[in-house]
Order: sequence, then structure tokens, then C-alpha cells
Amino acid sequence: MNTYYPPPAVDLSRRRFVHGLALGGTAAALGLLRPAHAADPFTNSMLTGTDFALDISQMPVNFTGTSGVATVVNGSLPGPILRWKEGSLVRLRVTNRLHVPTSIHWHGIVLPFDMDGVPGISFGGIAPGETFVYQFRVRQSGTYWYHAHSGYQEQTGLLGALIIEPQGQPRFAADRDYAVVLNDWTDDNAASIFARLKKSSSYYNLNQPTVADFIHDAHRTGLREAFAQRRMWNAMRMNPTDLSDVTARTYTYLMNGHTPAANWTGLFRPGEKVRLRIINGSAMTLFDVRIPGLKMRVVSADGQDVEPILVDEFRIAPAETYDVIVEPEDERAYTFFAQSIDRSGYARGTLAPRYGMAADVPVLDPRPWLSMQDMMGDMSSHQHSGMHGMDHMQDMPGMTMEDHVPPTRLKTEPGVDMRVTNPRTSLDDPGVGLRNNGRRVLTYADLHTIGGAIDQRGPQRDITLRLTGNMERYMWSFDGVKFSDAKPIRFNSGERLRIVLVNDTMMHHPIHLHGMWSEVENADGDFQVRKHTVNVQPAQQISYAVTADNPGRWAYHCHMMFHMEAGMFREVVVA
Repeated sequence: MNTYYPPPAVDLSRRRFVHGLALGGTAAALGLLRPAHAADPFTNSMLTGTDFALDISQMPVNFTGTSGVATVVNGSLPGPILRWKEGSLVRLRVTNRLHVPTSIHWHGIVLPFDMDGVPGISFGGIAPGETFVYQFRVRQSGTYWYHAHSGYQEQTGLLGALIIEPQGQPRFAADRDYAVVLNDWTDDNAASIFARLKKSSSYYNLNQPTVADFIHDAHRTGLREAFAQRRMWNAMRMNPTDLSDVTARTYTYLMNGHTPAANWTGLFRPGEKVRLRIINGSAMTLFDVRIPGLKMRVVSADGQDVEPILVDEFRIAPAETYDVIVEPEDERAYTFFAQSIDRSGYARGTLAPRYGMAADVPVLDPRPWLSMQDMMGDMSSHQHSGMHGMDHMQDMPGMTMEDHVPPTRLKTEPGVDMRVTNPRTSLDDPGVGLRNNGRRVLTYADLHTIGGAIDQRGPQRDITLRLTGNMERYMWSFDGVKFSDAKPIRFNSGERLRIVLVNDTMMHHPIHLHGMWSEVENADGDFQVRKHTVNVQPAQQISYAVTADNPGRWAYHCHMMFHMEAGMFREVVVA
């Protein structure tokens, strides 16, 4: 089946653009928030040194014209940028001013397990009114972030950027340096959102196939083929437009705490090199990022320097970070555009020589549909089926979609509605909505960590985990077993092992292993790129090597917050 781009529906993102308050999150209107710097409301606050005092509290906010309450650090959303130095001993006193327990997890930081900040795994959490002191030696450099690991506090604003300066000179020098935190804000209660997803997983999907779409298909491919497509999706009880569990129906997308209307602005002088440290602090949203008129030189992924690669666009999953360098030559404004994967909305900012300047905001790309490779995996071999109980559906001369209509899927257990028997293993696919779009799009195959693997040993054993789910019931798990029913995964201290992830679902899953690096391999088993969060596309298999050199109890989970809440979480024990 070819990917189909139907006409756009109601442009909800434009409505949210109008509704966004003009001063954004760090200097909200109605006097509800104060700017981090009174003289410059567009600058994030920053804390540097080795000793930090962080207060977690609630604060009224208004991003959309509706008053809400955010969970914030030191009175701002996102929290202050923390700047550390590689090799230093940092001490962070975190005080809980909430009425419920809280926590901070230092995402991507290799540290003792009891400093990792995951209640129930590495410590007991921070009780109301109490202060917990995190203290550890900084063993790395680069761009990272911090966020809550308690309840839904990450969704309500408890997150911030973390920048670690290297001991020597940075490999890639720049004249300007900005942290750019993307996140998805909702005025709704996160627990209510989760409850709606449990009742109807497509509740927030604004792009359901319509009669107009069917007529468009019939004109394009013929009535017989159009009917066959609908029969196929109905037989599988799947929705080809189900790209995001939660969309702009409830989310407003923020850039450094600013709505699109608020227009976060980063300044430059023409000819300067500007480093942008882009962090996806969203609970549930993948963004596709570009700056029309500027090429982006990717120099770091998940805090680790990579061989520079020039691109027009890249996809960033929740918890991932990318550093790019841009070199604007003209004295004009450039739009920093981050559209959600489902094209229901966007975050937007500006790079400009002066505050108050703005450039045209791109029209959202056409909303994509999932293709057969997103459901079936590798269809290059005629001898393999893409799913248990399904006929092979490779496009072949003389065959139509009706010839390929599958029987009902074999459901092996209540929590698993799909099994991909022949997942695709290549890393060079940019993913749904980015294929053949006319722009140079980054893929994992483009990323090569400078210096190679940390550990040159080959893996001593493999651990294969399937990423499983049941969309109708909104159940998510590893190997069909949700966290509450699962035993810990055990790593032997000091061993080199390979983790193989097979995505049996039609959703993206950014998988985060705490406390250790994930060194992604290509299809031939060679080292590719070092990451702390590995985004696994639908019907894809990815493998990575891990050195179990950090004893303790560690969290291992999908960084889609509601997927984690629904059960895609495990404990890893290194002993």
C-alpha cells in the first residue's frame, strides 16, 4: 500500500496559535508568572556551579486563555537551565513544596543508582516538606535534561535543561549557545487523559479517515482498491492515521515555555555560529524540527558528539536531545518550526538579529497515513509474512489491494494485538511523514559517535524484548507482560550484552535505559551511535550493546509517559 496524504482537516494549530498568550510561559499574562529576567523575558534562567538549591512547587499558569496549575522548579516552566562541569562533584538540594511526593531524575546521566531519582526503584521519593540531597561526580559532558519521575508531574511542567561543559575545549565551537526545550502542555488533568485513552485509544485522533478520503482514494486508485483498503484496516481493527495517542485536541506545544504566539526568540549576529541544544521534554509528542532557510549541522546526539552531518530536518522523540549548529548569514528572522508527528499542531520560535522580528510560519505538512511497512515490517522477501495469521502483502505486478486483504489477526493474549514476524532492521528510514518529502532528513544511519564504542568487547549474550500492546484496550508492555506482573531483568556485573528490541506495534517507542549507555548497532552488528534513549519505529527491530558496569537497580521503560503508565516498564538489576 502506498502512503496516502489526504487533504488537511481543520487547522487546529492555527487556532492554538491565536489562543496562545503573547508572553508565554516564563512571563505569562494576567500577572500569573514573572519573567525569569525582567529585562529580557525571552531568556531562560540559568544556574551554574557545583551547589544548587531547587524548590519544587505549584504555580498558576495561563497558556491558552484557560487558567491552569503547573508543577515547576524554582518558579519557572521549564525549570532553570543547570550548567555543570565535567569532572566536578555536584550537590543538589531538592525541596518538595508540594502536598504529594515528588522526585527529579537526571536523564542520561551515569551516576550511582541511589542518586538516579526513580521512586520505588532507586529511592523512596521526596515527601512533602522534605529535602533530598543528590550528590555525585559528573563523568560526562553534553546536553541532557532533568524531569520528574513521580505520577504525572513531568506532564505538568517539572522538567528543565541540563548542560555539562567538557573538561577541555568543546569540539564544536559556537558564538551563541541556546538550550531549546520542547514540551506538550495540557489544561486538562493528565489522569483524565489516561482514563479516556483506556476507554477509547483514538479519543484524541482528529484525523480519522473520512468519506472524503474514501472518494479521494477511489478517484486515485479505483473503487475496488479503495474498498479493499478499508476492508484491510477494518479487519485488523487498526487506524492508519493513529500516529499520536494524544494530539493538539488537548495539547499546546511549547518552546522554552512559550506558546507559538509568544514566539521564543534567540538572537544572533549575521555570520555567527549558533548552537541549539534541542531537548524533547514532551510527555507524548514526537516533533519534526526544521528552520526554513537554514541548514542544520548535527554535532551531538543524546549528549555525545557525532561526526557532523548537514540536514534540513530531523525527528526528535520524547527524551532525545540533538545539538545542531546553524550559521545565518542574512540580517533577517528565521522560524524555528517543530511540528508534531501527526501534524495536528506545532511549537514555534524565532532566530533573529533583534527581538520583535518574525518570519513566516510554515504550513503544516499534509497529515500522513501509516504505510504497510509501518505495520508489516520488511516486505522485501516474498517468503515472509508480516504478521501472524496474515498473508504476505508485498505489492506485486497484477495484484491489487483486494488480493492482499488479510484475515483477522491472531491474538495470542489479551495484552497483545499484533506480532510482526519480519521486522525491518535498517536504520536509514526517516519514518512515516518524512519519507521522500523533498528535504534532507536525518536518520539513525547518519549518526556516528566520535571515538566509537566505549567497550570494544563483543556482546557475551543477547536479550530480546518485544515491544507489545493492545491499542483497543490501551495496554502496553514488554513481551506482553505489564510492569506489575514482570520480574526484573538481570544483567551480570561487568558483562557486555546485546539488547534486541522488536516493535510489534504501530506506534513509536522511545526506550530509555537508566544508568548505562545504549550503543546502537547497524544491521551488520557494527557500532553506530551512543544514546540514552533509542526510538524504535513501528514494525522495526533495533539492537544495541550495553556494558553492565553500574551496579544497582535501574528503570527501563518507554518514554511515552502514558505507555509507561500502562505497563511498558521494567526494572533492571545489575549485580
